[in-house]
Amino acid sequence: MRKEKENVLLRLPKILLNLFLSFFIDDGSKNNDRSKYQQAKEIREVKVTIRRLFKDSFLIILGVLSAGFGLDGFLLPNDFIDGGAVGISLLIRAVTDYPLSLILVLVNIPFIILGLRVVSKEFAIKTAFGIVALALAVALIPYPEITHDKLLTSVFGGFFLGLGIGMAMRGGGVIDGTEVMAITLSRRTSLTIGDVILLINVVIFSVAAYVLSIETALYSMLTYLAASKTVDFVIEGIEEYTGVTIISLKPMEMKKMIIEEMGRGVTVYKGERGFGKTGYTEGDMKIVYTVITRLEVSKLNLEIEKIDPNAFVIMTSIKDTKGGMIKKRSVPH
Repeated sequence: MRKEKENVLLRLPKILLNLFLSFFIDDGSKNNDRSKYQQAKEIREVKVTIRRLFKDSFLIILGVLSAGFGLDGFLLPNDFIDGGAVGISLLIRAVTDYPLSLILVLVNIPFIILGLRVVSKEFAIKTAFGIVALALAVALIPYPEITHDKLLTSVFGGFFLGLGIGMAMRGGGVIDGTEVMAITLSRRTSLTIGDVILLINVVIFSVAAYVLSIETALYSMLTYLAASKTVDFVIEGIEEYTGVTIISLKPMEMKKMIIEEMGRGVTVYKGERGFGKTGYTEGDMKIVYTVITRLEVSKLNLEIEKIDPNAFVIMTSIKDTKGGMIKKRSVPH
């Protein structure tokens, strides 16, 4: 088993102990070479770690409550299933009538162990917490049965389940462990993670069609599609960002336009000219880079066209961002 690097969260007890010894125990020893800088650094690590721990726990708990509502309020009363580990659990429950809470834990134990080996100890702990919490929520919280309409059950059951899975993933864990297995298999085979998940779900829905009914399996596929799209929406965020690289003979005008007209942050970095329409050109040049939302792409293209119709523009999709001036700021007029 590969030895994992000790991260800040797992070092938290050690850091707290060191801080306690530093502040409350004065042994008068000259060998105590702990600097104020080191103490300040560890205090900051503790604050950041505790803040992140509360945030992640809050997201996982919200995810558990949402997923539990999707299961108890929609899927369970109608004997519908989903893909992944949750789908396997629902399928076993439909066939055996064992409590879903128990099945969820048992089915996900192998995935928790895989997560410990493949991802990290922190991930495995959060995943175990999320799965146990989901099992308790399903067993103890009296969710109301919302509807027996099959289409509504498929769409909204998948939506709330996907919302829960997505929020748990935002919190650094999962409540459906099949992606961990997909990561493991993708590393050992030529298949991608998406291919592995697709194959797993094909098997699940094929068994559902045989054991339950073809109609139930088809509606369950709708549930899976609704859940997977909701997970993507939660993970990638409400706004989809686009990274834009502009190579132009008028870089400073482009920079001014992005700041004043678009109200966005901009980065200008140095590059070297290469081969283009006019052949090979030597010399340095400035390259402009910014991040916008997809709703602003049309406006940016228009502004670029006004300044330099021959500009070379590269756009790439960005799933998420952190730091920098991403949110639009007000532009003085």
